[in-house]
Amino acid sequence: MSPHAPRFAWFAAPRGGRCACGPAEPVPRPLLGLNSLCVSAFLLLAWLPAGAQAESVALAGMLGGKALLVVDGNAPKTVAAGEAHQGVKVISTLGDEAVIEQSGKRRTLRVGDAPVSIGGSGAGRGGRIVLAESGGGHFMTAGQINGRAVQFMVDTGATSIAMSMPDADRAGIAYKDGQPVRLSTANGMAQGFRIKLASVRIGDVEVYDVDAVVTPQPMPYMLLGNSFLTRFQMKRENHLMTLDRRY
Repeated sequence: MSPHAPRFAWFAAPRGGRCACGPAEPVPRPLLGLNSLCVSAFLLLAWLPAGAQAESVALAGMLGGKALLVVDGNAPKTVAAGEAHQGVKVISTLGDEAVIEQSGKRRTLRVGDAPVSIGGSGAGRGGRIVLAESGGGHFMTAGQINGRAVQFMVDTGATSIAMSMPDADRAGIAYKDGQPVRLSTANGMAQGFRIKLASVRIGDVEVYDVDAVVTPQPMPYMLLGNSFLTRFQMKRENHLMTLDRRY
């Protein structure tokens, strides 16, 4: 087990009282291993057919003078001024902002803001997610929680979406208003919080009221666990994972 990818079992504490400790429930063996994680090993996701125009774009960060763009929920791509990615051209960058252009229309993006709709309905009503396997055997995807850009790693061994407290802070999640729980991690028992996420979006697929847990233990990625995955029919074929929404 990677020290960067804890497993969680939680125990609800009485409101206003101390958290009760107890033995952690057995955790199902995950479909995917978590060894040899590499932050730079982002995946390319199969969202758009050839020639399709991007529908949404977010600025995940800045690398020097280059913009780290998240287009239609795909993996972040570093794009310099004057270059284009999936039909989105970066005009200029300054500080934590970037000016982009598509089909003659310009928008200013800011790091951490919600994705900007630049075409299509942007209604989040899609029903299929297609992910490509990385070289390390992991499935990763950019996404949004409550409209804020995040990076997920699929983990069928995680009961729910799981994230560290620093990641929750960056996503603007008020996790301390959640339910205190005791978490069983690789380093023993720890205090965390069980919360409900208003929305989780990947590409044009959006799911509402999703359970999550926040832990003080550092994590390289947010884990996309079964509170999200069980809302889909999952199929893995060769190096692709397809999630079809259950209705």
